Amino acid sequence: MFMTKSKMWFFIMLMTSTLIILSSKNWMSMWMGLEFNLLSFIGLISATKNKMKSQAIMMYFLTQSMSSMILIFSLMINYFLMSTIMMSPIFKSIMIIGLLIKVGAAPFHMWVPEIMFKLKWMEATILMTWQKLGPLFMTSALCQNNWMMSVSIILSSMMGAIGGLNTTSLKKIMAYSSISNMGWMLMLIAQQGNWYLYWIVYSVIVATINNIFNKWNSLFINQMTMNTPSLSSKFIIAMSVLSMGGLPPFLGFLPKWMVIQSMIYNGSFIIMLLMIMMSLITLIYYMRMISSALMLYSPMIKWMYKTPSKMTHLMFINTMLPLFLVLSYL
Repeated sequence: MFMTKSKMWFFIMLMTSTLIILSSKNWMSMWMGLEFNLLSFIGLISATKNKMKSQAIMMYFLTQSMSSMILIFSLMINYFLMSTIMMSPIFKSIMIIGLLIKVGAAPFHMWVPEIMFKLKWMEATILMTWQKLGPLFMTSALCQNNWMMSVSIILSSMMGAIGGLNTTSLKKIMAYSSISNMGWMLMLIAQQGNWYLYWIVYSVIVATINNIFNKWNSLFINQMTMNTPSLSSKFIIAMSVLSMGGLPPFLGFLPKWMVIQSMIYNGSFIIMLLMIMMSLITLIYYMRMISSALMLYSPMIKWMYKTPSKMTHLMFINTMLPLFLVLSYL
């Protein structure tokens, strides 16, 4: 069981703190929601007592505290000046820097792989999905045309693609994948698009893959060949990973298609080509994850006659649903 009854209150506080951010009308209440969110997540991941978990808690606390200080510093300056003239892009850039640290976007991304490696799969799922909702909402409320956003978009796409090539840890690969997808979400925010649709699709795919890794107890790439019970399970994890990489016709291609269309309409062709090339590089370590499991010998030679219902649902989400959406779009 993922959560004990003693941790249920922390989970409720985690959900409530994000809802406070989404329903707030001023920056101070949003900042308070971020602080409640920080304390709730630390209480949620402190279930097991070991050295790695203690290091992860300390790293997460220091990183988020530093970003909160940067954010409250810029907010206090803006409140004290009380003038639209003095609300210069410098202070907005400082606020964006604090929010980029919270979501783990480049060039403030180095804490994400280290903390991900020390967490459990379900805790890492919350860190990659729900913990980014509040800061992304605050980022979308700021001025979109900002030089810091453009720098972070380009660096997130590059660091997320290059960083995953040099590791065999599945958790670190998922962390660098999260950094890469963060660049696409930030681009959709900068283009004033529906970024929450990208976040929803990305969260569904990440939860699917992390749930399978947690079920198989896989931590490194070489364990992918030992923990796959059947050929159908191999195809399901392969489709999920390729969907996260944005390969058509899977579900993960649709949000990236939205970003590409938005960049075409706004004339951002150079950044679009760069992000597409970096996304192709991410497919290298995605294929490295699944190629060994698909090509090597499996103890289950035949295809399972009866596929479990959960696996059937995952296959439908990753294959049939995008086809229906494409047909409805046409």
